[in-house]
Amino acid sequence: MYLRESKQKRVDGSVVVYLQLAENVWNPEKRRAETRIVCNCGRADDPAVTERLRRLARSILRRCSPQEIVADEPQWRLVCAYPYGPLYALQALWSYFGIDEIIRAQAGSRRLGFDVERALFAMVANRGCAPASKLYCYEQWLKEDVHIAGAEALRLHQLYRAMDFLEANKDSIEREIFFRVADLCNLDVEVIFYDTTSLHFEIDEEDHGSAADDTVRGSRAAGARTYRALRKRGHSKNGRFDVPQIVVGLAVTRDGFPVRHWVFPGNTVDVTTVARVKQELRGWQLTRCVFVGDAGMVSAANFHALAAGGGKYIMCMPVRHGEEVAVHVLSRPGRYQSVTENLQVKEVWVGDGERRRRYVVCFNTQEASRQRAHRSQVLEELAAELDSLRQRGEGVHSKRACALVASARYGRFLKQTGSRLAIDARAVAAAERLDGKFVVHSNDDTLTAADMALGYKQLQRVEQAWRDMKSGLKLRPVFHWAVHRIHAHVAITVLALLLERAAEHACADTWRNIRDDLERIQLAQLLSPHGTVWQVTEPTPEATKRLKSLRIPPPPPILSLA
Repeated sequence: MYLRESKQKRVDGSVVVYLQLAENVWNPEKRRAETRIVCNCGRADDPAVTERLRRLARSILRRCSPQEIVADEPQWRLVCAYPYGPLYALQALWSYFGIDEIIRAQAGSRRLGFDVERALFAMVANRGCAPASKLYCYEQWLKEDVHIAGAEALRLHQLYRAMDFLEANKDSIEREIFFRVADLCNLDVEVIFYDTTSLHFEIDEEDHGSAADDTVRGSRAAGARTYRALRKRGHSKNGRFDVPQIVVGLAVTRDGFPVRHWVFPGNTVDVTTVARVKQELRGWQLTRCVFVGDAGMVSAANFHALAAGGGKYIMCMPVRHGEEVAVHVLSRPGRYQSVTENLQVKEVWVGDGERRRRYVVCFNTQEASRQRAHRSQVLEELAAELDSLRQRGEGVHSKRACALVASARYGRFLKQTGSRLAIDARAVAAAERLDGKFVVHSNDDTLTAADMALGYKQLQRVEQAWRDMKSGLKLRPVFHWAVHRIHAHVAITVLALLLERAAEHACADTWRNIRDDLERIQLAQLLSPHGTVWQVTEPTPEATKRLKSLRIPPPPPILSLA
């Protein structure tokens, strides 16, 4: 039994199609099969007829077992399923900010031989979903783990060429992206936070450039730029002084969105990067940019560079070094004013006339309690160690005594009295006076003391960015050795951080939790007699909530049919 169509031609020439339920029966007299009409269902263009046939089909299927419905060789076959939700969200943000248009505009009419925008998105999405090397991204992730439209035909060397393209056009791409994001997300760009970190490499030898100026030349595809040799030994912020490293600088907004990044040789000192950063941000025409930096950026040259051209800054001052802060500022009497539950501030002016300097002494009551408890524990442990030394008769030159003096935990509270070690009461008292205190200096008189204190406290946005880039986005290990590829690798990671920050800003949650909810949206590949169907599963309530927060419509049920 089957459904057949019967066509009738009218007088006006139009054709009407009727649906009939028919079966083939054997006529023994005529010795042939004949068609017998069981039921005339009605016109094919009648919605009521279509609905009656659907109800009939459902009632028939209820009488069949699943094994009977799915034959040994089914017409529809599920080939595989991929996680799709995070990729869908990243692609939507990528397009919303116009990054695809910016990259294609930069590519212009160049005959690259591949889609450079798809290659860059694939590497950025890999950082956000399953960070790994570019080789793994090509051999495993793109081929086996995900399905990215337009990236199926990419080859490994094309990913590397896309990195070279990004490095050659990084400055203009980064600038255009930031202004689009700032406009669409209504970002506050009056205060810019800047900090640096170090990334070590698992190698023994440093990079060496030309004998004259220690420079190397990048590839022609990356713009044929001249770079300083990057991987050098220097002050490591993660304790790896034994291997070469690079220094990465990052400027972010008050909301944590990356503005721009820089890559410096590993032997670069933090304070020497500020002048270049200020000079390059000046060309971005930010309305009223206040530069915020930590104590590692403090130097007379940096203050002069930041103030040049009417520039404004907020800098945290070292409280243990320098006579002006350690003696004149911290010892100045005055009453603290409450800013938040745990933060109090006191304004101090040093000097007279136009050359007077403004400081704000900040007191964090919660941090003061933590530091007192920590110091009490350290002194208790230190007293026990000194008692053990005396009981064993070990002098100040014994191995244990030398280890205590050299210890960063215990050494600052020790002093030598004759032939033995003792706790330095003056050092303990000096530490007590600094509990919970930090000093902020600014040349912007329009900022209140509370604005200066809270502005510096928000520098933790950069520190959070470093944590996200190093842990979630796996900024290291860096598997590249060519200087222009190292620069491009950092740029790709910063682009991934931008998309993550946009998602976190919209959902008020971490990217890890957002990604976990979106991963429940799967993309299934089905094979049918009519071709390949890419079908998206129905979003879960959690995934639907995330998409609504991101202002992204749910993905279509059928992605493509080929």
